[in-house]
Amino acid sequence: MTGKSEVQAEREKGDAAPDGEKHKRKLAMYWAASCGGCEIALLGINEKILTVSDAFDIAFWPCIADGKVHDVEAMPDGSIDLCLFNGAIRNSENEYMARLLRAKSKILVAFGSCAIDGGIPGLANLSSRKELLDTVYQDLPATENPDHLRPQVETTVEEGTLHLPLFYKTLKTLSQCVAVDYYLPGCPPEPEQIWKALTAVLEGRLPEKGAVLGPVSTVCDECPRTRSEKKINRFYRTWQIIPDPDICLLDQGIVCCGIATGAGCGACCPQMNMPCIGCYGPPEGVDDQGAQLMSALGSIIDSRDPDEIDRIIQEGIPDPAGSFYRFSLASSLLRRSQLASKENGKRSPTATGFAESAGIREKAHVGS
Repeated sequence: MTGKSEVQAEREKGDAAPDGEKHKRKLAMYWAASCGGCEIALLGINEKILTVSDAFDIAFWPCIADGKVHDVEAMPDGSIDLCLFNGAIRNSENEYMARLLRAKSKILVAFGSCAIDGGIPGLANLSSRKELLDTVYQDLPATENPDHLRPQVETTVEEGTLHLPLFYKTLKTLSQCVAVDYYLPGCPPEPEQIWKALTAVLEGRLPEKGAVLGPVSTVCDECPRTRSEKKINRFYRTWQIIPDPDICLLDQGIVCCGIATGAGCGACCPQMNMPCIGCYGPPEGVDDQGAQLMSALGSIIDSRDPDEIDRIIQEGIPDPAGSFYRFSLASSLLRRSQLASKENGKRSPTATGFAESAGIREKAHVGS
């Protein structure tokens, strides 16, 4: 059965409540490992939010309304019509809520870059859990921690045992944890794309499950700049040059990710004389955004001398991982290396966060 027929059947089943009032669907929105901008983005549809309010009751949205996890746990499975889940899976609470909301929701949308590709938080996968915790709780100049304390999953105090979510070794995307029905990219998604997605839900016009709710081309296809595909012998940082507003930024030696980034933003950054930074993730048919971008940049370097190529890259792209995988490292083809286990000497993957302590996961979620 297609997504359209499922939504349409649900709509036809309950267009009116028993008392004759208009039937309202149930909407949930949840914020996992992200900045919170996606929550605000939903309000960017301006007065259309009144249409959303007319069509949906808020079943669970902790950012704007008081709600308890145990209330969601008590809901029948599938009772939430639409869940917009933003943020990646960083800890056991994030995973628990992802699994819970997946069970309770008819339609689960990965909303925004962090849920879809890991986003900026996904860059933490370049470091170990110890390195991350040491940086935050010990190494920063303003941090005073003489006892070298670190967050503990369980702490016993006089009143009982306190629990914190387990901080996973590896950040995961939403679809690496649960089945996702649709994807709405962006950091955050643009209001126009949000409204089109909501309209598709309300009117029963959703595509096949697994689809991106938005354009499937690239930012370059939306960009009005003129591209001549010229060769370059230098990459410029954004503060080193004032770009010509009419010429392709890549042709001017500025690393612009538009050629390897999905459309939907209207090329808003290039139109403001700033390069695309890749927040919409890879376009349809591209498995690895960073690899696609590296291939594109490699094709325009005007040199065959390995030493000169190295110089051009090192001077103009000092942070390759942050430039090529700024928003998509967690969903890329890159994975953690195998490390020897201290317990048995065997090699095991470091990306084992979701297998860690099932009992702790049940206790670690908060708000119930």
